[in-house]
Amino acid sequence: MSDSQFTHLDSAGAARMVDVSGKEVTARTATATGRVIVSAEVVALLRGSGVPKGDAIAVARIAGIAAAKRTPDLIPLCHPIAIHGVNVDLEVHDDHVAITATVRTADRTGIEMEALTCVAVAGLALIDMVKAVDPAAVITDVLLVEKTGGKTGVWRRDDRGSVS
Repeated sequence: MSDSQFTHLDSAGAARMVDVSGKEVTARTATATGRVIVSAEVVALLRGSGVPKGDAIAVARIAGIAAAKRTPDLIPLCHPIAIHGVNVDLEVHDDHVAITATVRTADRTGIEMEALTCVAVAGLALIDMVKAVDPAAVITDVLLVEKTGGKTGVWRRDDRGSVS
C-alpha cells in the first residue's frame, strides 16, 4: 500500500473497518493533552470552594474515563479494544485547566483515539460543570503527544509540534 492510500477505504473508495486480526498483540499506550480556557472566577472557584454544580474536576475525570471506554461507539471505524488502564489528570492553572490522559491496552491496534476522546469528553464535562459561571469556556489544543507499542514503536510530538 502506498502512502497516498487510506487504510479505512477499500479499492472502490468505500469506508471499511481495517482487519487487524493478523497483527501481533502488544502493550500499547497513548497520551493526549488539551486545555479548557476558563475565567479567573472559575479558577478561583476550582482552587477554593468549588463551582455551584459540585466537584467539577472529579466529574471531568470520571467522564474522561467513561469516554475512553466508549470510543468505538463514538468514532465509527474505531476498533473495540480492551482498555487496561486510564489515567486522567486535570491541573488548574491561572487561565485554564490542563487535561492529560494516558490510556493503556494490550491489543492488536493502537489506543490513540481513546486517549484523544478521553481528553475531549473530560473537557466537555468540565465546561458543563462551569458553564453557569463561565459560558465562554472553551476546549482547545486537544492533541496526541505520545504513543507506544505496535509495529511503529514509540512516537512523540516534540516542542515544535512535529514528531520524532
